[in-house]
Amino acid sequence: MLIADHLIERCAGIVGAANVLVDEHDTAPYLTDWRGRFTGRARAVVRPASTAEVAAVVRLCAELRVPIVPQGGRTGLVLGSVPDAAGDAIVLSLRRLNRIRTVDTFNRTMTVEAGCILQDIQQAASEHGMLFPLSLAAEGSCTIGGNLSTNAGGTGVLRYGNTRELCLGLEVVTAQGEVWDALRGLRKDNTGYDLRDLYVGAEGTLGVITAAVLKLFPQPKAAITALVALATPRDALALLKLVEGECGPTLTGYELMSDVSLRLVASHFPDLPQPFPERYPQYALLELSSHESEAHGVALLERAIERALEDGLAQDAVVATSIAQSRALWAIREHIPLAQAAAGKNIKHDISVPISRIADFIETTDAQLEADYPGVQVVCFGHLGDGNLHYNVAPPEDIRHDDFLAEQGPINRIVHDSVAAHGGSISAEHGIGALKRDELPRYKSPVELQLMRAIKAALDPLGIMNPGKIL
Repeated sequence: MLIADHLIERCAGIVGAANVLVDEHDTAPYLTDWRGRFTGRARAVVRPASTAEVAAVVRLCAELRVPIVPQGGRTGLVLGSVPDAAGDAIVLSLRRLNRIRTVDTFNRTMTVEAGCILQDIQQAASEHGMLFPLSLAAEGSCTIGGNLSTNAGGTGVLRYGNTRELCLGLEVVTAQGEVWDALRGLRKDNTGYDLRDLYVGAEGTLGVITAAVLKLFPQPKAAITALVALATPRDALALLKLVEGECGPTLTGYELMSDVSLRLVASHFPDLPQPFPERYPQYALLELSSHESEAHGVALLERAIERALEDGLAQDAVVATSIAQSRALWAIREHIPLAQAAAGKNIKHDISVPISRIADFIETTDAQLEADYPGVQVVCFGHLGDGNLHYNVAPPEDIRHDDFLAEQGPINRIVHDSVAAHGGSISAEHGIGALKRDELPRYKSPVELQLMRAIKAALDPLGIMNPGKIL
């Protein structure tokens, strides 16, 4: 019997024949990346429904030396959750591991399985009067296992941290098919190496996350949103400092959006509101969460904005006076990636630099791109409060999008070299995957890379876990 046939038969014995997909029509949705630019191949798509089934499948793959590509909601942008073109691997879809196991409001924790949709976790927390603060554009389809595997960020990092900071414990199936159960929910556990942090952000290259204990927070009494018009990114930094001084930890979100970004949204989504009668070069979207009252939050934010207007730091501002208005302001921000997709292909960069150097980075990199590619359009937006920008480069109007994509290598070099020169990282929240793998040696030291390879060799000596990703 061929290995492929033997594998399929034994996988079917573990998860049931209906959950081993081999037909091209059935496997197609699992093999193409989120942006539709790459389609890989796989021996099969295997869909376990429990940690025990995951462990049994991994043990089988270790025995047969079959590579495994763990997959959640498949919303990543760096080819981290799709197989390569070789067709040797199986895709291990964790979407059926979708139970919320427990909610402990006294410990302020929730234990969930890796296939739970992020939005469902948010809703479950809300039903218990609690908040799970991780929030990102794909929350209606991304899974918590993928969020943990990429250490996802989102709009609340300024107040609550990345996914890593929101996780207290993990359940992991190792590359040998053993189960490591650390679902303890402890905020203090100083008993050795923090194994949790090895698996969070590892993009499935060390093992398979099957469940997690997540932190919950008290539900705020009110969330207040404002959009502030500004002249420059440097003014956005000054406004951030002012608002943090006035509002302290109530500031939970601070997003930067260029006028290019907003004009793109207005062009492709004309039904969305236009908050100001005239255009401004930059905008900051702010959100405060008040645990006292809506009036308290509004007073804090309005006082800060009044100071910014008086000092000439802000050009104009609008404060949402209803939930509908708040959602409308956030909709503008959330539609920027959708507007870019509607406009055509572009070259994306998910980067971070120290907050104090963001303005320098934007000015320097914009100028270099314009010098080398006159008329280029930079769509710059993102989480300025934590130093993470989505710095996307679209072609000049007279260049075909496919022709412009041929310049991706040189443009990446300009952007990433500038990131490095400003003390930043070429991946802030999307990970490395296969897309940025070959870029990594240029921006990580040989010592860092050797330490990473040593960890990989120790935990996955057969090299079957998501091969070709990160390293």
